[in-house]
Amino acid sequence: MQTVLAPDFASPTLRQRMKSMLGVDFYRLFHTPMFYIFLAIAALIPAMVSSMGMMAEPGGTAAALFTNAWNIVAADTPLYVVHDIGEYANMNMVFIFGGIMVSIFIGHDYRSGYVKQLFTTHSHKSDYMLSKSLVCAFAMACMCGTYLLGGIAGGLFSGMAFHARVFPLLFAILGKVVMSLGWASLYTFLNVILRRQFGVSITSSFVLGTGIPIIGAAALVGNSPLLNVFLYGSSVNACLSSTIVTLLTCTLVSVVWAVIYNALGTLILARSDVY
Repeated sequence: MQTVLAPDFASPTLRQRMKSMLGVDFYRLFHTPMFYIFLAIAALIPAMVSSMGMMAEPGGTAAALFTNAWNIVAADTPLYVVHDIGEYANMNMVFIFGGIMVSIFIGHDYRSGYVKQLFTTHSHKSDYMLSKSLVCAFAMACMCGTYLLGGIAGGLFSGMAFHARVFPLLFAILGKVVMSLGWASLYTFLNVILRRQFGVSITSSFVLGTGIPIIGAAALVGNSPLLNVFLYGSSVNACLSSTIVTLLTCTLVSVVWAVIYNALGTLILARSDVY
């Protein structure tokens, strides 16, 4: 007697679902001119800072904004409070323009009707959050890479010194790169909330990236490393005096951010009209 096998109606596994969604999102990322525009912006920023790094002082003399090219990548010490704009002119700027890129990327999902089509056949809202966070984190990490290349080129062009201890510099760079996941998750969550206000989402991403809300909070409740590490991200700790502990802190904070903001974003998508 021949045995007839019943068709397999089992739901796709998380791995299968994520492979499908990541494939679509990476395809859209690599075929979107915006991605390459932001990579170029990330490279031009440090080059411009280096080239225009001479500031006129009273009396007509000039003083370099930076004397060490690696300060374009990271500050000498953790930036718990920014005293002047020059202190923030490092790789942290990637997270400002990276936020704008995330806003545009996710905003296109809603304006094009992609989200409506997606959730008609794909009910797992958590997959959308995770896929967008991972793809946008990859994009920001790439921006960190082009920023580094632009900073090195700008430093060479401006004749700056390249003095730094190898391992602290490496830990600082890696610390900022791994924070891309946390920042991408935060921006994805923010843009899910502001999905119908495209202009507001871009403005909010820019303001968050500058750290203005945290500077304001520090002014009200008092500044502390703990406040900055969790709310602003341990990217402020990634400096030219970093250690392996700094890198581990950046990694831990980035993962915690990703878990929290992906969970909150999934909750919002599950309880609201996403169209």
